[in-house]
Amino acid sequence: MSQIKKLAGQTAIYGLSSIIGRLLNYLLVPLYTRIFDPAAYGVVSEFYAYVTFLIVLYTYGMETAYFHFSSKKENNLNVYSNSLSTLTFSSVILSSILILFSQSIATTLGYQAHPEYIVWFALILAFDAITALPFAKLRQENRAKRFALIKIVNIGSNIGLNLFFLAFLPQIANHSSLSVLYNPAIGVGYVFIANLISSLITLLFFANDFQQIKFTIDKNLVKEMLVYAFPLLIAGFAGMINETLDRAILKYLVTDKTTALHQLGVYSACYKLSIIMTLFVQTYRYAAEPFFFSQQSKKNNKALYATIMNYFVFVCSLIFLGVMLFMNIAKYFIGEKFHEGLQVVPILLFANLFLGVYLNLSMWYKLSGKTKYGAWFSIVGASITIVLNFLLIPKMGYMGAAWATFICYGAIMILSYIYGQKHYAIPYSIKICASIVFLSVLLWQVSNYLLITFDTGTMIALVIKITALSVFTMLSWLLLKPSSTVELVDEQ
Repeated sequence: MSQIKKLAGQTAIYGLSSIIGRLLNYLLVPLYTRIFDPAAYGVVSEFYAYVTFLIVLYTYGMETAYFHFSSKKENNLNVYSNSLSTLTFSSVILSSILILFSQSIATTLGYQAHPEYIVWFALILAFDAITALPFAKLRQENRAKRFALIKIVNIGSNIGLNLFFLAFLPQIANHSSLSVLYNPAIGVGYVFIANLISSLITLLFFANDFQQIKFTIDKNLVKEMLVYAFPLLIAGFAGMINETLDRAILKYLVTDKTTALHQLGVYSACYKLSIIMTLFVQTYRYAAEPFFFSQQSKKNNKALYATIMNYFVFVCSLIFLGVMLFMNIAKYFIGEKFHEGLQVVPILLFANLFLGVYLNLSMWYKLSGKTKYGAWFSIVGASITIVLNFLLIPKMGYMGAAWATFICYGAIMILSYIYGQKHYAIPYSIKICASIVFLSVLLWQVSNYLLITFDTGTMIALVIKITALSVFTMLSWLLLKPSSTVELVDEQ
């Protein structure tokens, strides 16, 4: 029990730092969408979509390989030294190639006037990849507080530098000696510069790590680690395709090239309005995985997993209903120039709900040891994403990207359920979950009908929305109540 409590405490700290980090980074969205027009914000979205793919290539599963081999080898420091040496060497090589061909790459991407973007991101990728191993070492040593501290410093410095470059400097540029730091022509480049400096600050936190190890490579050990890590690289790429491919290729698939970056910017900004659902799913993921494993040896554990799924779907559906009912307020999270894309929000909210259910369902192959299915589901999802993006974006623009995400996550959710019932059957209540989801959609539509038909004032509109949320909560509770008493009994 003490070990479980310790694990739960460590998980809470890791989860809290990551969730706070994501939330703080999301708070930059209102700044970006008011300073930049949709096309300029599309540039930011496009480059960060590339980064999510490239960081998988840069780290190639070496973090997980380090965890695996450090638990099996007697000399942990040797494993760490070889892992960090290999990752540092490969990062330097990859970033050197990007820098060497920065002009050609920039031209290919349509940014021939800004090869510096490629240089900056080459350095960001190298710094972030190299620090991935020191962060993994902190987790392996259970130094969660230091892990969280460095993560928060990284995020805080990035936000502070964004505010400095984008909000503060333009205001005092003509009245201060700091004007030498500001060049309006750099524009969105300041977003990348802020990231670069914060990544460098993070690297400096681990200066002692680099002083304490010997940069040597044990060929046999590294070969073993690379063989172990390669499937993780494939699964990582597949996962990133599902998550960000649409933003990486949207501008190339949109039929009207004159609006391509504009559409990308609008879509990316509206994607952020699913923040509450995304943050809940992420928070739940950190807490649920260790909990599920801790319950694996208990009686009625599968009934408990099924009950948890019911409540998870309830919370996600409540988030969906709340966001959609109060969209008139939520939309001001992004600038008015981006509001044309608000129709993608319900689609993306449901896509994230499907992803959350899939994460719940994925416990079957983790608990049963059949992790190969996770890789296959990711690959199937990636295939669906690729095909549908190429089919739908040319016809529907960013709406096609939203529907591709919806269908992808829906498909892998269904696949995981079907295979899970064959290999590790859990008595999920499909009727309860489906009823709760249907109820949230029904109340949203009924509320919209009442608001439009009767052209209500602000106070009456608020009453209708609060009533809809109350009715949803009460009816859902009646559905959930029969499954709310699952008793855990230790197996004897």
